[in-house]
Amino acid sequence: MDFKKLEQDAGIVFMGCEPKWQAKDARLKYTESGLACDAQPGLVTTSNSGIPSYLSNYFSPEIIDILVSPMKAAEVAGSEKKVGDWTMTTATFTTVESTGETSAYGDYANNGVSGVNTTFPQRQSFHYQVMTQYGELELERAGLARIDLVNRLNAASVLTLNKYQNKTYFYGVAGLQNYGLLNSPNLSASIIPTTKAAGGTSWALATALEVLADLKKLFVKLQTQSNGLVEQDTVMTLSLSPTSYSNGFLTTSEFNVTVAERVKALYPNLKIVQAVEYSTPAGELMQLKADNVMGQETCSVAFTEKLRAHPIITDVSSWRQKKSQGTWGAIIYRPFLIASMLGI
Repeated sequence: MDFKKLEQDAGIVFMGCEPKWQAKDARLKYTESGLACDAQPGLVTTSNSGIPSYLSNYFSPEIIDILVSPMKAAEVAGSEKKVGDWTMTTATFTTVESTGETSAYGDYANNGVSGVNTTFPQRQSFHYQVMTQYGELELERAGLARIDLVNRLNAASVLTLNKYQNKTYFYGVAGLQNYGLLNSPNLSASIIPTTKAAGGTSWALATALEVLADLKKLFVKLQTQSNGLVEQDTVMTLSLSPTSYSNGFLTTSEFNVTVAERVKALYPNLKIVQAVEYSTPAGELMQLKADNVMGQETCSVAFTEKLRAHPIITDVSSWRQKKSQGTWGAIIYRPFLIASMLGI
């Protein structure tokens, strides 16, 4: 047996009759006196004193939805209705105005005449859409996070359509005879609030009496426009932003009475609606509307279709679906029954 080769290959050394072991990686070394150990051997793996971080991560099953601002156009208008269907591009409305003149009576006289004047204002519709699409792998991966992706995508498509619908109710659609509650060309110009003792016209530094004076000024404007058709107990809607409401209606007088309490007593049939759209680039806007006079509503927001779901199309490993809606914007039948104030 070749003991030298055995020593080189296996680290076995025969000294006399006793074998000695010698490590080839230098952790154990052979010395004249026997075996010796290094003080600290080097690591083969990366230095580590912990565990994978995901093992100490709690994954909550609760899903928290991101909120969007409320859609209040239909509440401001007082009603929302379907007009026609998605094949209709134009809606025509009929207005009739009574005319006439009297004459002195005479047995053989036939003077004096009565008549009607008719006009046919029109509005144009606008149709819009959104696509929902998802793939097999996408659904599987979302499932790992406990997300029902298909339902979430469908909910997002409905919200997207309704947010745009609400926007058209306030602003209409540019380039069409499609107007909103805030920009209809037939609305009267906004009036300006009274100047406050603290400076400016804003309600932020106004007293309770100053806020009430602005509300009275707006009500008188509506009365003047309506030529006596609006009275103090008329059913009305006051629309303004949440900021304006807090600045004005929560203001307390020296008698510890809020503006909201005084308004309720002064205008018993007044409804207040808060909508963020009344915070405009030009300033804080407030609208006062008589809801219904002599059986005819003042305005309405209208649509052609609400959530028309088209067929689901199956592709190689994905699906897609179109959803669509249509809008007429806000149809204001009697614009003189709406008054506004800008700069509160």
